[in-house]
Amino acid sequence: MGGHAMKLRILLTSVAVITLMAFSFVTFATAESTLEIVKKRGHLRCQVGTPSGGFYNLDANGKWYGLDVAVCEAVAAAIFGDKNKIEFQSVSSQQRFTALANGESDLLCRTATATMSRDTQLGLDFLQPNFYDGQGFTVLKSSGITSAFQLKGAKVCVTTGTTSELNLTDFSRANNLNITAVTFEDWNVRDATYLKGGCDAVSIDKSSLAANIISFPNPDDHMILPETISKEPLGPAVRQGDSQWAGIVKWSEYAMINAEELGVTSANVDDMRANSKDVNVRRMLGVEGTLNEGLGLPKDWAYNIIKQVGNYGENYEKYIGSGKGALGIKREGTLNALWNKGGMMYSPPMR
Repeated sequence: MGGHAMKLRILLTSVAVITLMAFSFVTFATAESTLEIVKKRGHLRCQVGTPSGGFYNLDANGKWYGLDVAVCEAVAAAIFGDKNKIEFQSVSSQQRFTALANGESDLLCRTATATMSRDTQLGLDFLQPNFYDGQGFTVLKSSGITSAFQLKGAKVCVTTGTTSELNLTDFSRANNLNITAVTFEDWNVRDATYLKGGCDAVSIDKSSLAANIISFPNPDDHMILPETISKEPLGPAVRQGDSQWAGIVKWSEYAMINAEELGVTSANVDDMRANSKDVNVRRMLGVEGTLNEGLGLPKDWAYNIIKQVGNYGENYEKYIGSGKGALGIKREGTLNALWNKGGMMYSPPMR
């Protein structure tokens, strides 16, 4: 190839690269951020699942409540100063990640387990877990089964498209149990099948097992086996590519955890904002400093979360612990205790 031809090819290639870079910059520069889209719409679209005790459930008036719902409310309170500016979307397990990835949802918070493949292959980012769980088994007390290792040859009801299905297969294979997984898309059908004797056990996250047993006609007839066969860090997820939005969701959660560490509650937050001399409290509540600027939120974003939604401990007790209708799962001594009480609930410094 002659020198002129070579120079022409290099020139054309350079022009093409520069043009592509310019186009990419324009596309990036004109693309709206998730925060801008949500503010323009006037409410948050938060995805939960079909009603499940403790995490996302419906009261007699059709209002959503639960530990995962509280995360959605915290984000809405941070952005709008109003925790109720939310459109809740109840989506099946099979469609949940697609609905988030394609923009139908702004945020997913529905007992979804963070795994490596989900975090790296679906175009999603999983954030700080709001509940550390593990998979177990429910059986009839009358079955005489007292250990998961006694389930050799058993039929086990499980929801398809979940980590529970995969974990059950792994557990059976590793222990040569020859368990038959009976899969269902609808957890109501799954539980009905178990109650009619169609399965020897149900296998899902232990928190969900506790919620299900409460709803059974005769809860005392059932028991959760002691073994935990998996790690299930449950928490919110967002689309990849918008670090500001991920930061808003992440730090809304951290604000609830940090508030508990500092002893700030929905009941005393007004007094704390007016009178606390603790610089950590004052920074978090927006009395001093500029913590809000990097998130693009008002100075009182964390105050609104704590005032309207409460700190992490308040919500745990209300929905999971000892509150009326809660799951009755004690927090003390579990991974869901604060880091300084032996658990894994930990907020990086808000400074």
